[in-house]
Amino acid sequence: MTLKEQLQSDMKTHMKAGDRTALMTVRNVLGEIETREKSGKTPVDLDDAQVIALLQKEAAKRRDTAGIYLEAGETERAAAEIAEAGIIEAYLPAPLTAADVEAIVDETVAELTADGTELTMRQMGAVMKPVTAKVAGRFDGKAVSEIVRSRLA
Repeated sequence: MTLKEQLQSDMKTHMKAGDRTALMTVRNVLGEIETREKSGKTPVDLDDAQVIALLQKEAAKRRDTAGIYLEAGETERAAAEIAEAGIIEAYLPAPLTAADVEAIVDETVAELTADGTELTMRQMGAVMKPVTAKVAGRFDGKAVSEIVRSRLA
């Protein structure tokens, strides 16, 4: 089952359960997915990686909005935004720790140097591509880049 199908299934579940907050949040996310799919010259179907990126963006929006509401003293609205962010984040894969990412980077560097090639900063892209594919939205890209730099330096 794709992530989009899971969201559609959960929307029906929330509807039957009468959970208005979860229902509205999932509906909004599905609307964003549909908008993104139809926004180009030709319609496309988003894959799970693209849906995950969209979900991360939506959760970050909710958290930012909650911060603005808190600064304005609107605690009820901030709590609602945080609740929505929590619902969205439940669909995201578990985040990786820095130690996990370091292990992935070390493993990738070991694989690339197995044939005797010495890696330098010029080959950073060759290391980043497979690492980014494995990490795929579960860790900050800038931090991954810094870890790769430290291994190649």
